[in-house]
Amino acid sequence: MGYLTRRQFSRTAGATAAAFSLRSVGFSSTSTSASEIDDTDKIAGLSLTEAVRQIRSGAVTSTQLTKACLERIRIYNPKIDAYITVLGEQALAQAAQMDSEQKGNKFRGPLHGIPIALKDNIDTAGIRTTAASKVYDDRIPTEDAVVTRRLQAVGAVFIGKANLDEFADAVSYFGSVRNPWGLDRDPSGSSSGSAAAVAADLAYGALGTDTGGSVRLPAAYCGVVGIKPTYGLVPIRGIVPLAFSLDHCGPITRTVDDAALMLNQLAGYDKLDITSVQHPKEDYVAALQQPVNGFRLGIPRAPFFDQVDDDTSKAVEAAIKVLGKMTKSTRDVSLPSTSSYTWASLNSIGNEIYAYHEQLFDASPGRYSLALRLQLQAMKDDLNSPTNSASARVSSYIRHRADMELLRRTVDDAFTDFDLVVLPTLRIIPQKLSFVIDTEESTKPRNPNVMDLDNCTPFNIFGLPAISIPCGFSRDEMPVGLMIAGPHFSEGKILALARAYELETKWDLRRPPLKPDTPVPPIRPA
Repeated sequence: MGYLTRRQFSRTAGATAAAFSLRSVGFSSTSTSASEIDDTDKIAGLSLTEAVRQIRSGAVTSTQLTKACLERIRIYNPKIDAYITVLGEQALAQAAQMDSEQKGNKFRGPLHGIPIALKDNIDTAGIRTTAASKVYDDRIPTEDAVVTRRLQAVGAVFIGKANLDEFADAVSYFGSVRNPWGLDRDPSGSSSGSAAAVAADLAYGALGTDTGGSVRLPAAYCGVVGIKPTYGLVPIRGIVPLAFSLDHCGPITRTVDDAALMLNQLAGYDKLDITSVQHPKEDYVAALQQPVNGFRLGIPRAPFFDQVDDDTSKAVEAAIKVLGKMTKSTRDVSLPSTSSYTWASLNSIGNEIYAYHEQLFDASPGRYSLALRLQLQAMKDDLNSPTNSASARVSSYIRHRADMELLRRTVDDAFTDFDLVVLPTLRIIPQKLSFVIDTEESTKPRNPNVMDLDNCTPFNIFGLPAISIPCGFSRDEMPVGLMIAGPHFSEGKILALARAYELETKWDLRRPPLKPDTPVPPIRPA
């Protein structure tokens, strides 16, 4: 098809230097004492679940939680660029309202008073939603996305709009997010700001979107938890799309308990969302308590373990041994092939990307970043090629869309002798940003493309639920992610196994080595 890859040209140094324009509200320029920083760090470092408990008991207020996050954002956001827009004044006003209701013993729901970040492709009424693009730099939605409304209804305080790849597909107009575990390392994308904010204690949880791994990939590289639910379980209406046939929305958190708590609030049918599916309401927090000793685990070696680097292999194999002792059995298995769905074409599903941008691109091509402009132009040229008729393209898309629907309806049949699969989230540890840029800007062919050695996209194609959790660290202290996936609507089992592993290994207790005086290295060393 001739498209650029999903991550081609992403995160250029020029964009980072020239384009970043964080809008923040409510910050003080006064200095903070060491003891105040320590107290702030302790409050901001609570897990979402623990923050909920302390709000309920009256041990902390929403204002305290919000101020702690805002103070850390003031110190650390200039280092990692996790946020595009920080909602300081609005968040404090929301928190004050939550505190007033708390004093009257009135709680809106499980997330009452908890600061949450939203990826900046998720609409917020009256607050700009940019999709990290100059195209939408001044776009202010008039309605909330469904997921925004659901979180707000249960008391969430929105602390800010998180940075991402432009339209979840190319370099952010507002500059590259840096990995909190190593400021010269790639945090992966596209929900990089959401994952970095959670990892750096700049929010207690965040929402991301996932078309080919964009919740799980940055969760893995930033050492946090990210779950992509079953396709259609969480509505995507009001979210700027990438390719709606593959788009999902899910939470990014510090612990599995936190992810289950957020998913409880997000899941549910929306009749106005054509991707939404009807499914009986489940309690994912309660599902965490189910025993895992009867689970049968499958290890899909090929192709998901091909070319895994040594550090990732060591961590994942160790994790499999731990899980093997906790469950009934582990065995090598295989899943249906998705080899025809490469990011170069997505087997014609990629045409959905251009369909969203067609009018915007025709009206203002210069407002797109160079990377996305080249990608969209390549799509346009391909769709209008005189040697490739429009009727052939339409027919191809319809056939491939039908093929994917059939695959989704039959993939559960693979789970006959096993309940869940376990595999690396990515096959390589986080790379240096300079390496990522050099690799992605190179026109030399690569087989395989080292930046595409992730295992996430097949589960978007299948429409199956999958979670990434920390399972160790590389020799240079970069996080490694483990993915657990299962058949449709097996979120409860996936979360239960992930939690059992988390409790056994305690990887969730590790925090990035960020300090107020941590220097920000240049992307390319001098």
